[in-house]
Amino acid sequence: MSADISMSSDEDTPLAPRPGPSKPNGHAAANGNGNGRVDSDSLMSDDDDLPLSQTTRTKSEPMTPEVRSRKRKQAPVYSSSSDDDTPLASTPLRATKAKSTAVRMPGAMKATTLPASAVNGNGRAKKAVKVEESDYEEDTPQPKKRPVKAQRPPPKKRVKKEESDVGSEDETPIVKKTAPKKRKAKQQEQEAKAESSGDEQPLKAKKAPAKRAKKEETNGVAPKSKKGKAKKEDSEEPAKKSKKKKEEEEEKEIFRWWENQDPNGDGSIKWNTLEHNGVYFPPPYEALPKNVRMKYNGKPIDLPPESEEVAGFYAALLETEHAQDKTFNSNFFKDFLEILKEHPPVDGMKIEEFAKCDFRPIFEYFEDEKAKKKALSAAEKKELKAAKDKLEAPYTHCVLDGRKEKVGNFRVEPPGLFRGRGDHPKKGALKLRVRPEDITINIGEGLPTPQPNVPGQWKKVIHDQTVTWLANWTENVNGNYKYVFLAAGSSIKGQSDMSKFEKARELKSYVDVIRKDYTADLKTKVMKDRQRATAMYFIDRLALRAGNEKGDDEADTVGCCSLRCEHVTLEPPNYLIFDFLGKDSIRYYNRVPVDEQVFKNIKLFKENKNDDDDLFDRVDTAPLNKHLASYMKGLTAKVFRTYNASITFQEQLDQGTPEKGTVQEKLNAYNHANRMVAILCNHQRAVPKTHEQSMGKMREKLRAFKYERMKLRHALFANDAKFKKNKKYSQDESDLDDDAIAEHEENHRAKEIEKAEKKFQKDNEKLAAEGKSPQPESVLKDKLKDIEAEFKKLKKERGTGKHELKRERATEKIEDAIDKLEEKIKTFKLQMEDREAGKEVALGTSKINYLDPRITAAWCKKHEVPIEKIFSKTLLAKCMYFAASPSCVVSLTLLQSPGLWK
Repeated sequence: MSADISMSSDEDTPLAPRPGPSKPNGHAAANGNGNGRVDSDSLMSDDDDLPLSQTTRTKSEPMTPEVRSRKRKQAPVYSSSSDDDTPLASTPLRATKAKSTAVRMPGAMKATTLPASAVNGNGRAKKAVKVEESDYEEDTPQPKKRPVKAQRPPPKKRVKKEESDVGSEDETPIVKKTAPKKRKAKQQEQEAKAESSGDEQPLKAKKAPAKRAKKEETNGVAPKSKKGKAKKEDSEEPAKKSKKKKEEEEEKEIFRWWENQDPNGDGSIKWNTLEHNGVYFPPPYEALPKNVRMKYNGKPIDLPPESEEVAGFYAALLETEHAQDKTFNSNFFKDFLEILKEHPPVDGMKIEEFAKCDFRPIFEYFEDEKAKKKALSAAEKKELKAAKDKLEAPYTHCVLDGRKEKVGNFRVEPPGLFRGRGDHPKKGALKLRVRPEDITINIGEGLPTPQPNVPGQWKKVIHDQTVTWLANWTENVNGNYKYVFLAAGSSIKGQSDMSKFEKARELKSYVDVIRKDYTADLKTKVMKDRQRATAMYFIDRLALRAGNEKGDDEADTVGCCSLRCEHVTLEPPNYLIFDFLGKDSIRYYNRVPVDEQVFKNIKLFKENKNDDDDLFDRVDTAPLNKHLASYMKGLTAKVFRTYNASITFQEQLDQGTPEKGTVQEKLNAYNHANRMVAILCNHQRAVPKTHEQSMGKMREKLRAFKYERMKLRHALFANDAKFKKNKKYSQDESDLDDDAIAEHEENHRAKEIEKAEKKFQKDNEKLAAEGKSPQPESVLKDKLKDIEAEFKKLKKERGTGKHELKRERATEKIEDAIDKLEEKIKTFKLQMEDREAGKEVALGTSKINYLDPRITAAWCKKHEVPIEKIFSKTLLAKCMYFAASPSCVVSLTLLQSPGLWK
């Protein structure tokens, strides 16, 4: 971090205490891995990030909880007392209620529930809507997986959606630019009337109207006409109209399902008619040029296309961390040998040792092709993208019950090498090419069957109206089903999400009784019930996942019910240290204080057991969920996780949001609350490889702001010397000495020259495309000459304390510019602080899957924060139901009404 950012010594803490976080045989040279470096542009995705424990941690921002050393301590030996030999007798329950780590919060029932008048628009209340139980995306108990060869029908419920490549879009908020809009008095009266009646419209991006000559005349200002500008405006007008028309059409296409739910529906039939074009298969493999060959023992090998393709999969990852991983290399070479048996080298050479394989010629060819693609002009890239979009266009949408809906992951995953997450035992295994014969299509009965875009016939065509997937197949590595669903903003997905959060909100009416019962059962004489109560304590207090049994060929990840004795260490007087691999092989490490009785129970459960024995040997996920369902229909362990995440989030917002802060200060408070939930749910990530580079660019940008402020101060002094005595302007920038100024100006000069050259090239390409003559080189030379002259002038001004602006400005305008720049610097420092604080926490998972979006919508309205600064366009589409709720649009506050998550 730059010294410009003030660092606070006070650490924000979560609700529960959190801890911190080549060979002699020439193998490396033969494989082309001799340098051991990792390319920053490698193909490794965020899914492959290492857990926090495997990264070197530096002390982070105050917003990030302290992370302790993660070395596992050896479990101390305790002598058990006679009282602990057998389960303790029941004792009367105290009147006090069990206190959860996820604290309560005053909140937003009125501010986040949809009134009947707003839904109907006529003041008449609708009948109660029966909400379907949702299929949660996480923590779904799965039976032991069978071998891939075994044929079994795909499950109808609790299916896990295949991950798509939209993650980055989901986490990047959209920037909303609006222009001031002058409206007629009649329009204002109509809007005021609509606001008073409570009939609010969904959030829409406001468009600035085009300037009109008539309006300028009424203001007494004659419009200035410039031919070039007029032509430009005329050319932009049709584009603006077409864009506006497209947005209006998209708005009309939105199906407001929350206003049309069938109160009498039984939840079994998901759709009546479904028509789509199937899935999009990747193009077939194109053989490498004859001069590009992998080598074995220093000699080029002539491989057939089937084997060459697999060699290319590994070559593409040669400069990544994967190629340095022993498990990855072992699994790859094992599958590569199997392919070579079916498709041996043409020249008859035998490949037997991985150490003698050299994939670098293929890697270098890929790098050259990547560079050529990067060097293409903007027009060529646009043309390639248009061709690709045209091929994929038929598969992007389907027709559901007569409505056009967007399909989510319509592309079939191409073949490649399985990377997995964390320390997965099958990383490096070959993912085979999926063909039409592997895929089952689900479509409406009586409709034409779509034709695949590659040769082949579908494995099966079904007409199942009780499921929402369009296609499925079984991947060969882990034997998991892959599904194609509708996009996040579809009506079916929206209903599922709303049902999920309503189910979690319903839990607040039962949670006190459940806590009272499991607290009593912590001392019961029945060992099965005592273990179940202790597991429920962990699920409620620590937001642990329930956990399922794993096969020998699966990653050794565990949850609460599958914890082994080695995963929990006792530390007197009342601390437990959890250390295990959770979902996606992300390490969970937590040193947390627990109730005295819970500490005694864990001590009892570990007696006479080995480290690899189950801690809860009498508790499984299915009986636990069945017990929870006896309290509330549809209640499972994962509902607790959603409940605790949302209630913790709202409480953190209430505590940390500054009432009179700037928008950026409020956004930092929001992200801090989001981080606390991510930490509670163990949503970690390794520090991104580009983090330091990104922070360096931000520090450079901050220095540019300060340089600009310095020049404005000097211009002010040149206008009037009395400003030098003003404390507001007299103090110099702390980190801008002579060397820093010279370095900044030189860097800025180089950027300006590069910018001018690129603009000159782009303008000539545009002229050539229009059939016009390009600009002469003299135009570029004149521009570069002006840039050099400007920076020579800046060099002369160094040390003088004066600056001459390009255009003369009044003193008042310079003062205003300095004030605006001061505010910009303050906001930018907050952004840097927030980015540094969140470098080790993944906010997207909790924001998308665990936090009720109605809390965010009501918070944005109360604190006047544009929701587009928090939710991306994709997330806004996904959560359309909350955006349309009048309670999230009208001026209601969270604290003045019963809370949604109270």
